[in-house]
Amino acid sequence: MRVAIISPVFPPYRSGIGNAAYREARDLASRGHQVVVYTSKRRAVRVAAAGFSLRQLQPFLKYGNAAFLPQLFWELKNFDTVHLHYPFFGGAEVMHKLKIKNEKLKIKFKLVITYHHDVIGRGFLGKFFKWHTKNLMPKILGAADKIIVSSFDYAKNSNIKDIFKEHPEKFVEIPFGVDIKKFQPTSKDERLLAKHNLKPDEKIILFVGGLDRAHYFKGLEYLISAKCQILNSKLLIVGDGDLKPHYKKMAADLKISDQIIFTDAIEIDDLPKYYNLANVLVLPSVDRSEAFGIVLIEAMACGKPVIASDLPGVRSVVDNGENGFLVEPKNTSQLTEKINYLLNNLDIAKQFGENGRKKVEEKYDIQKVGEKLEKILTDTNNE
Repeated sequence: MRVAIISPVFPPYRSGIGNAAYREARDLASRGHQVVVYTSKRRAVRVAAAGFSLRQLQPFLKYGNAAFLPQLFWELKNFDTVHLHYPFFGGAEVMHKLKIKNEKLKIKFKLVITYHHDVIGRGFLGKFFKWHTKNLMPKILGAADKIIVSSFDYAKNSNIKDIFKEHPEKFVEIPFGVDIKKFQPTSKDERLLAKHNLKPDEKIILFVGGLDRAHYFKGLEYLISAKCQILNSKLLIVGDGDLKPHYKKMAADLKISDQIIFTDAIEIDDLPKYYNLANVLVLPSVDRSEAFGIVLIEAMACGKPVIASDLPGVRSVVDNGENGFLVEPKNTSQLTEKINYLLNNLDIAKQFGENGRKKVEEKYDIQKVGEKLEKILTDTNNE
């Protein structure tokens, strides 16, 4: 079957949406489907060995991760299914118009939309996102044959709750998946220990995520503030972006620069090694722009306990007191308390990690998730 995947971003740009699109493309290609990924042009991406094609389109207009791609009108010919990863400002609107146009011409293709998360934003962007959510988003989602969400918990508590209530038959719950063979518990990598001047027994708090303005909602500033009260440990921050100097300055102002390590851009293959350096993975997100947290299941697959903000969707991944802890968003004292607890109770942290690995094997194995996604994308009875 010919499947087109539309995504606003793609690796090496670090993003949950981009990573999900990459893993989907690779998995579908391995199952024998002809897969083409369409995304906004950024820089060269090596995907030759992944079994799918990549088309990076030059945007007519671009702002942050938003990109107007009218080329999709003539690029998307002869596909059986188009899978749009939303939000994609500038791409989603084109897909909506194309779907309506093709229906009038009696040209049939299946449109599946994965609704990743709400877009909230700040200032002018916040007002634009609010307008878009009210006026355009219902039309875009209304054109879909199926809408995938990572959890019904998120759908019931997000900007799409009314659409979910009115058209529950359109919605399918499929969580994101992780390669449990690639992400698994291993010993600490000696090369990375030496590279970052870490001792084998040093306690490591890990953050993995984008450090650009598009990922302001990751809440890294609250984790940096919490680090002031967490002794005898290092905070390892894996990520890059235009806010990185801001976070470095914050650490310097708090006089904890020597306790924080900012990595440069890392190879995707090294990511499991970074998880295995850590004692705990922390995702301190601040609002509903975080709907799941792929880094959580990657860390859990590596047998690590996790701490995350108590947000819709995210709380479906973290079982509080079993594989990690949930904390109130922006609550630095709670964050500090839970991190200290796990760093000082290593037996409990180990048990949390084992529980997390078990949950990933049962629910988030990429093979199991891939089978569910393949069925939705290729089963014509689901239209």
